[in-house]
Amino acid sequence: MPQTETPGTEVALRSRPRWWTELPLILLVYGCYSAGRLLARGDVSGAVDHGLAILRIEKALHLNAEHPLNRLFTREAWLGVPADFWYASLHYLVTPAVLVWLFRARAPHYRAARTWLLASTFIGLIGFTLLPTCPPRLLDAGHGFVDTMAQYSSYGWWGGEASAPRGMGGMTNQYAAMPSLHVGWALWCGVLLWRHGGTRLTKVLGVVYPLVTAIVVMGTANHYLLDAVAGVAVMGVGYLLAPALMRAVDRLRARLSRPVAPVVSGTGSPIVSAGCQTSAGERIPRQRESRPGAAAGPDVPATDAGEGAPTPAR
Repeated sequence: MPQTETPGTEVALRSRPRWWTELPLILLVYGCYSAGRLLARGDVSGAVDHGLAILRIEKALHLNAEHPLNRLFTREAWLGVPADFWYASLHYLVTPAVLVWLFRARAPHYRAARTWLLASTFIGLIGFTLLPTCPPRLLDAGHGFVDTMAQYSSYGWWGGEASAPRGMGGMTNQYAAMPSLHVGWALWCGVLLWRHGGTRLTKVLGVVYPLVTAIVVMGTANHYLLDAVAGVAVMGVGYLLAPALMRAVDRLRARLSRPVAPVVSGTGSPIVSAGCQTSAGERIPRQRESRPGAAAGPDVPATDAGEGAPTPAR
């Protein structure tokens, strides 16, 4: 016996994202994000001033997680080299992997998670534009930071220009330290793994991944502690904005897909029977001949004008 779909099921199936629409959307947004990072380089002296200002604020707040972590990673290659690989690769691998996993295995949660990620990413791009910031590794050596990715460049594909492959440093913006979307995206992955993973292992990974990422970005001298805090704040704002953005998109989609009644040429009036089925003998749906004494259709008995009942055949 064929299964019948309820209206709710039909709407859910129709509104479920499709990969052939999601993939171009994700690629478009990531392309805009990457291009925006390149365009928002800012001037170097201003970026250095912003980096030094962050250091002064952290000193006033007695925060100094970057220096001890950076010294540890610089001194211990067995920590520094894996940290560099972590920084240069997982940011670009784990986030898409979690997105695909949600799409395939946790479809009801995918749209909200995707909207949260995209909204937060655009907010981060605004931060790069308004506040270009020099990372610790690019400050003068007198400030006590060592670029571990440059120190251990012989172990990986990167050179001395962040995580970009050798010779391609011009394709990245090295002064986009504030906020840290390495930390922000890792937090997004962690929350979703914790919420929807379903196993103890995924919950552990949901906690470990963002915490280790925060340690790595500071230990490799790519971000300040306040950059990491700003990355968390950006994700929080994106999380709050996501429901409103989805409602706005739904309203726009409903408005664009609203059916329009066809109009009779030259009259400007919609067709009365648009969308209705006519039965035999009816010229207009649900409407009979109203003139007294008018002949009925071949399949409809004539009615008596006075009584309103069928006239018996003679």
